[in-house]
Amino acid sequence: MDTMLISVAMCSLLAFTLGFFRKIISKAPQKLPPGPYPLPIIGNIHKLGKHPHRSLNTLAQVYGPIMRLKLGCVTTIVISSSSAAQQALQKQDLAFSNRPIPDVTRGCDHYKYSIVFLSVGSRWRSLRKITTSSILTANKLDANKHIRSRKVHELIEYCKKCGQSSEAVDIGHAAFLTSLNLLSNTIFSKDMIDPYQKSEEGKKLKDLVSNVTKEVGRPNIVDFFPILKRIDPQGINRRNTGYTEKLLKLFDGMINERLELKRSGNTSENSTTDMMDELLTILQTNEIDRTQMTHLFLDLFAAGTDTTSGTVEWAMAEILKNPDTILVKAKAELNEVVGKGKIVKEADISRLPYLQCIVKETGRLHPLVPFLIPRQVQEEVQLCGYTIPKNSQVLVSAWTIGRDPLIWKNSLLFQPERFLDSEVEMNGHFYELIPFGAGRRKCPGLPLAMRMVPVMLGSLINCFDWKLEGGIAPEEMDMEEKFGITLAKLHPLRAVPTQFCLINFRILESSAPLHCPTLLRG
Repeated sequence: MDTMLISVAMCSLLAFTLGFFRKIISKAPQKLPPGPYPLPIIGNIHKLGKHPHRSLNTLAQVYGPIMRLKLGCVTTIVISSSSAAQQALQKQDLAFSNRPIPDVTRGCDHYKYSIVFLSVGSRWRSLRKITTSSILTANKLDANKHIRSRKVHELIEYCKKCGQSSEAVDIGHAAFLTSLNLLSNTIFSKDMIDPYQKSEEGKKLKDLVSNVTKEVGRPNIVDFFPILKRIDPQGINRRNTGYTEKLLKLFDGMINERLELKRSGNTSENSTTDMMDELLTILQTNEIDRTQMTHLFLDLFAAGTDTTSGTVEWAMAEILKNPDTILVKAKAELNEVVGKGKIVKEADISRLPYLQCIVKETGRLHPLVPFLIPRQVQEEVQLCGYTIPKNSQVLVSAWTIGRDPLIWKNSLLFQPERFLDSEVEMNGHFYELIPFGAGRRKCPGLPLAMRMVPVMLGSLINCFDWKLEGGIAPEEMDMEEKFGITLAKLHPLRAVPTQFCLINFRILESSAPLHCPTLLRG
């Protein structure tokens, strides 16, 4: 009896001991990604420096492709390899599909309607379906290509006039305003910058879009310390709310104008259906409402101007930096396929492989959004053997991945030829090249961007020779970056068009008169 009691007691003690240690083990710290030791309060903010994309690239060489930092109160995971990016954005896409909400987007409740910042759910899926299946399809974009063509003609005519007076063109600024007009014509069939009518509406749109992109790109202390939200110490939210209200009011007025035209029967029978027409048709099915429409227009303008113009500027900078190699090859291809001095059409792009390689190489070496749009995990998740804590912000460094020497030979050199015999595209399926993102949250404007950038860039190359302002030698060109929502050139690219051919303004499929956008000088 005593032996039995002792045995029972021993078994009970053993069971209790095993349970106790199992509980301790279950509470043991998970394997978190490595990272630099955080300082009190500020964490690792001091590690970001003036150029966070470069600073975090340097840290990744020490701590590895999945790195953890504490930015104020926010746990941040930085992914710096294509394999880890593929794991997060493809194989575990749903777990990494949501976004943190930057304080700057809270103005006018934009984050509640924005396709960029909405959480994945029924509203986001509906907006995504509308953008990818209704308004940005190949057929819809084809139907409006003549409108975009007219805007490129105006850009070239402006550059020609600058060349005649030996005046330098600010390439980025000119491309920004052209991109804005390309978008406004694709969306509204309307020229938002019309120098002949000196449209106040057009100038207002330009200034508002510029101001929104500047405010969104400013580092905001509130995003690191949410407790400061009500104070808004830098005034970023306050200023951006004002700009956003004006933009939404402008877009709402344009919707009213279009509806009035439809009611009065003043729309032309031969007019092409634009993006607004498509959305107004969808509006009748209740798949979208007017508030969502205006916020979608805001997303399109904010995302489609800086990125397009920045890509054109970086590409032109790299081309003019290599006049005896890249520029010569690009001109030779354009001369053979398009004809010297002629403006490039969208239909020409597929027959210009070297021009396409230049665009890809620009996306590799100069991704305009170096960390893409941040992701957020809402629950604890495992990634490549590491535990990613709940509510962590996740940054995917497309900038570091594009310069990975294990993937890219001579990774710091601009060499478009590397893509000539490569199947790699920027469509989000090749994780070594993801300037537009990947997975379900990749940029829905990619099809439009891949039409706009090559046509603008190819036309600038084919219609002119270029000389850097001030007689700067190509090898002395300053290529320093300015960090913001997009990675712009710190010093704008300014060049004088020279030895321009007699521009052949072909393929103008519209009878509308050709306007020279002198407002580009502003």
